[in-house]
Amino acid sequence: MPQSLLNALRRLRARIAPGAARPASAGDATGDRLPVLIYGAGQTGQQLATALRHDARLRPVAFADDEPRLRGLTVSGLRVHAPDEIEDLVARQGIGRIILAMPGASEATRTRLTRRLAATGCEVHALPSFADMVTGRAVTPYESRPIDPTKLLGRDALENELPGVTDAYAGRRILVTGAGGSIGAELCRQIASCAPKTLVLLDHAEHALFQIERELRDLAPEVEIMPILGSVCEPALVSVLMQARKIDVVLHAAAYKHVPMVEANAIEGMRNNVIGTRTVAQAAQDAGVERFILVSTDKAVRPTSVMGASKRFAEMIVQDLATRATRTRFSMVRFGNVLGSSGSVIPTFSEQIARGGPVTLTHADVTRYFMTIPEAVRLVLLAGTIARGGDLFVLDMGAPVRVRDIALRMIEAAGLTLRDADNPDGDIGIEVVGLRPGEKLHEELLIGSDMLTTPHPRILRAQEGHLSEIELAKALRSLSEAIETRDVALLRSILAQWIEQGNDEEAMND
Repeated sequence: MPQSLLNALRRLRARIAPGAARPASAGDATGDRLPVLIYGAGQTGQQLATALRHDARLRPVAFADDEPRLRGLTVSGLRVHAPDEIEDLVARQGIGRIILAMPGASEATRTRLTRRLAATGCEVHALPSFADMVTGRAVTPYESRPIDPTKLLGRDALENELPGVTDAYAGRRILVTGAGGSIGAELCRQIASCAPKTLVLLDHAEHALFQIERELRDLAPEVEIMPILGSVCEPALVSVLMQARKIDVVLHAAAYKHVPMVEANAIEGMRNNVIGTRTVAQAAQDAGVERFILVSTDKAVRPTSVMGASKRFAEMIVQDLATRATRTRFSMVRFGNVLGSSGSVIPTFSEQIARGGPVTLTHADVTRYFMTIPEAVRLVLLAGTIARGGDLFVLDMGAPVRVRDIALRMIEAAGLTLRDADNPDGDIGIEVVGLRPGEKLHEELLIGSDMLTTPHPRILRAQEGHLSEIELAKALRSLSEAIETRDVALLRSILAQWIEQGNDEEAMND
């Protein structure tokens, strides 16, 4: 065997080793060696089985594979089983870990498998191909170790503390905008589990829409799934869609969210985030939709970026409509950074760690409020059930987290060490690159200080003022003019004027 492959196997064994010895179970006849099931009996799975055969900590006991022709065969000394036999295998063999040896599978396929296999109570890991490991192309240290988001957050997860919302969405016709995004997709997954009558997915990104539609059809085959390819900025599309499908609930998650990207593309950022929100919210009111929930962000609080300003304008649009709504209950949910979403620190840091570093920070002291995707989505869904109209909900997420601490925890979770002045021989360094345009050193969740309680102790209702109907109409006319003429200078001056005035109004209401 080539030396490079031997080295790769040694690294692989180190990465997937259990954190602590596991007591022997009835099915573990070799003491502390953890029984492992390998999902995928192809070349990668066979090489993994060979690598682990004499490992002191892990013991491969069987393969599982989707290919019917392999079932019942013995490959690399292990019997190949059908996926529907896994639960029984776990019980009989005392299996504690399942390793996906399917490097060619799509991310959606691996996600579906991970969700299904996690229900067995086993840890589920995914491995890259050996070729990628040898050539250094794999996301090796991080991908083979599960990361516990609560360890990154430094607090307990909240999604299990939040009450269920199944009854509120069962049998309803629901529209999710931005359905292919990180938050939108998870909204769709959780709603699908509530047995809605119809789930309409609206997104302008074809591939993302295709992926979530396919996943939902597997997860909830009994739910009517309707993918709609289009933009929230198209009034005719949005209006006809709500009227024709008799939508009951709108969850508006469509937005451009990356601060530097929107800063560099201010016109399109404002068109999508502001005009798009006005289009969808107005169509919801015209169609008599029962509930409309806007997904917002802490960057809308005293914004210093175009993205933050666009989301504050979106909030004010919803607040204004709520004052005149007779049927539709409008509400907003504002939360901080979401761990694991596209462009967030986890995928960014994991890629940097995989390449050997350095991990880049914008500032050594930068802090953010963080929550997990399940927490964020559960909050959005819960908000829709307790909203009275015009509500702005925030989650009590505890103290903000230093982003540097998350980087350190991820380096440690990958089995690596920090390289710095005190440890020059460490594995991964941290480099401070400076705040990007529009970024704050510290984010806030509230504009004012007035807070009301809700039926749940960790969810708060903010009391914040907004522009009057006449003022907002003037601001939107000016914004529309700047967008249509693509006048960035005019756009920025309008933002500065109206956001400042809106904050003055809010201060007067405090």
